[in-house]
Amino acid sequence: MIIERDVSQLTVGSYIVDIVKQKGKVKIKTSGWIRDFHQIEALIEQGVQRVSIDTTKHLDSLDVDSVERTPVTDDSEASREQLVKEKTATQSSKSQSKPRNKVNINKQSFAERLTDAKGVFDEAKSIQEGVLRDIQSGREIDIEAASLVVDKSLEIIFQNPDALACVLSIRTKDAYLLEHSVSVSILMAIFCHYMGFDKTLVKSLSLGAFLHDVGKIRIPDKILHKPGKLTQEEFEVIKMHAVYSKEVVDSVDGLPEVSKQIVANHHEKLNGKGYPQGLREDSLTVYDRMISICDIFDALSADRVYKSGFPQLKAFAILRELAQAGDLDVSLVDNFIHCMGVYPVGSLVQLRSNRLAMVEKRNEEVPTKPVVKCFFNLTQNAFTEIRSIDLAQQPNEKIEKAVRANDFDLDIGKISEFLMMQG
Repeated sequence: MIIERDVSQLTVGSYIVDIVKQKGKVKIKTSGWIRDFHQIEALIEQGVQRVSIDTTKHLDSLDVDSVERTPVTDDSEASREQLVKEKTATQSSKSQSKPRNKVNINKQSFAERLTDAKGVFDEAKSIQEGVLRDIQSGREIDIEAASLVVDKSLEIIFQNPDALACVLSIRTKDAYLLEHSVSVSILMAIFCHYMGFDKTLVKSLSLGAFLHDVGKIRIPDKILHKPGKLTQEEFEVIKMHAVYSKEVVDSVDGLPEVSKQIVANHHEKLNGKGYPQGLREDSLTVYDRMISICDIFDALSADRVYKSGFPQLKAFAILRELAQAGDLDVSLVDNFIHCMGVYPVGSLVQLRSNRLAMVEKRNEEVPTKPVVKCFFNLTQNAFTEIRSIDLAQQPNEKIEKAVRANDFDLDIGKISEFLMMQG
């Protein structure tokens, strides 16, 4: 059945037939499916207001994954089909499980969630620091402490994934090594939860992600923190951290094998151009592929002493480019982006009204119009009274672009403190 819909009502999987109303002169070359939220955003940005869709051709998320793939070899196609089957199975299992208790975390205000999330993040960072000290001193890693803090993260994530995601943007560039591993662990847990994995498996994968970079403690600081481009010799030294990380976790009693596996393979690529072993896609599990995506995303979006991170939307675009180049799994990259949302909770945006806001809550129906917390007036160059705005209910307000605090000489730490105090 052919019906008309406003662009804001489109969902991933909608089959567009033609443009009905627009401000510009966009033409649809061929009918087709909306494959991700960025296409909806692009239509809105180009002035498309209303389209006709064929409701008989609507696809669910799994079908969208299958039509999104670019031409690949028979082996890789079979591999990706297996990933979709795995997701189908895990989502079926998830739907049959007992409902989780979401009461406490969902009743909290954004400021309270931010405060609790920051507390868990800081605790995890402290434990990560202890792990690195143990390695440096030749002592056995306190895996129990690491396991307990991962448990705390999972309790939050399984009640409300966005409650912990909000803290990932609040980072200090001076503590990248510590915070990167904690962030990748959180990202991996959120991603695994989205994919419907069993909680026991999620914990093993999150724990592996927490330990994935411990070998960097053996890399000389002058190379590890070099602000300029690495020489080939220096890059070869950096690459050894994956070998060192594997050596460390292999010696830890009681650590699940899947945890050790993703530590060993987090820098491998589907096209065989990764390291340290140069494994190809037929040797890489879905878990290896997932941690690689989480690791790269955090590395792209985090600030460091010698460089600023990219806004999340730019990081997503780079992930897509890497997937098209054969480094990453196309289907899983799209799943990761859907999992995080077009504008991830905790990310900063600039509004049409020339105000800065932090994304408080995603809008699944209209991904480009989340609920945001306004806190800064760029015209006045001053912090303002915090105001929560549902952009879906504000036709005259919209997000102009995703930004970073240092674009405006602001400190993300002070922004978070302001939000927690005033929230």
